[in-house]
Amino acid sequence: MTEKLNGLSEIYTYFRKNQTPWYFISPTSFNVLGIDQWVNKFEYINYFDSFDSSHPRVVIAQESGPREFQSMEDMVNYLLQHKKVIDHVKARGGSGKMLTVMFDDETEVLAKELGLEIALPSNELRQRIDSKIETTRLANEAGVESAPNIMGRADSYETLMTQVNAAKLGSDLVIQTPYGDSGRTTFFVSSEADWDKHAKKMIDEDLKIMKRINHIPGTMEAVATRHGTVAGPMMTDITGFAELTPYKGGWCGNDISARLISKQMQEKIRNMASALGDRLYQEGYRGAFCLDFLLDTDNDEVYLGEINPRISGASPPTNLITSKYGGVPLMLFHLLEFSDVDYEVDLDAIQSRWSEYDAWSQLVLKQTEDKVELITSAPQSGIWRMKDDGEIEFVRQTIDWHNVADESEAYYMRVYGAGEYRYHGADMGILVTRGRMQTDDRELHERAKNWASKIMAEFKGVPPPPEQPVIPPDISFKKMF
Repeated sequence: MTEKLNGLSEIYTYFRKNQTPWYFISPTSFNVLGIDQWVNKFEYINYFDSFDSSHPRVVIAQESGPREFQSMEDMVNYLLQHKKVIDHVKARGGSGKMLTVMFDDETEVLAKELGLEIALPSNELRQRIDSKIETTRLANEAGVESAPNIMGRADSYETLMTQVNAAKLGSDLVIQTPYGDSGRTTFFVSSEADWDKHAKKMIDEDLKIMKRINHIPGTMEAVATRHGTVAGPMMTDITGFAELTPYKGGWCGNDISARLISKQMQEKIRNMASALGDRLYQEGYRGAFCLDFLLDTDNDEVYLGEINPRISGASPPTNLITSKYGGVPLMLFHLLEFSDVDYEVDLDAIQSRWSEYDAWSQLVLKQTEDKVELITSAPQSGIWRMKDDGEIEFVRQTIDWHNVADESEAYYMRVYGAGEYRYHGADMGILVTRGRMQTDDRELHERAKNWASKIMAEFKGVPPPPEQPVIPPDISFKKMF
């Protein structure tokens, strides 16, 4: 490092004049949409054409005909091996830096062969930190509490309860295996029948066994940097609503508001994020991570839920709020950690820039019907408006969701389009709007239900041809985006 930047003004100039090619290689551009407006030579390499080829910085690499992917890593690795991508990277100098959400050992090899540096912590480190067991250990060392819990294994309900009774956790339990998203690897056990229902997924696994608490789940994205940890706005999770997802407990969006909980509690959660980020940095982890927290409604305590060591589904609203109200997207601090410059900033002053902001929400729209169809028409990405009678209309095409004017408008970003297959659990798109989408009692607003049903009604399809059976991929939205 030979260059040193002092303050935000010089950081802005550095990225505006940047000459190093940056790529976000992922199924869609969702997670860091808009960063190209801050960083010169930043491009998105995607599989899904969300913008009908109208986004000047999106490169689509997709062969004709259906293709089966069993994970997001599969899709990223496919993109890195696509001739169009290889030719494009070579044409821009044959080197650069790349971001993604999920990757594996193969991704690291393919990126190196292409001359790209993955501007993220290594897959090995991310995998270790992604374990809920390891997360809890690191949090304990950082002085961040989890809900009352024990770690262990159980081959029967009797073995489980022997451990639980010794720890005085009660009989109403939440049990998690080390890896996987919360919709599929978190089990609620309050009886032997509950244990028997899920036993095959828990036996022979290391388990985090927690006392079940009444809580509000929430999320805060942060960036661990050489100067400390800076955190974005607090948001509460929207989970498990049948109108949005077929998965009980599955994540399907966020409410973002400066008034969701008290200022004192927000400060406590930021301190948790800071302590965890600083501890992660000691482990060699740097950059963006997502802190999931549990706010106990019985005693106003706040506990660690889990850490997602990656750019995540919380990244888009985080960058929207921090750039629109604070003048700098949080993601820039991630990019700085992987840029060949040194810098000095006042993180406390920057943190305070987004202490106040308007309420926003995002909804993740999955296909809830258990059917497979070939899509013949799909809603456009851009601004939609809900009229007084509850019907919706497409207003204008845009690549910028900051342009939502009021609560009657929403930005819809399409994932699956015409010529592709939709299936049970498929991630059809994302809706971003002003205002909240759930009540203080965590019920889904009628406005949210109406947006979801009306957008999904815009999709038209036909059964797949008999000679072309479709095997739905196993890609959860939390890992896909």
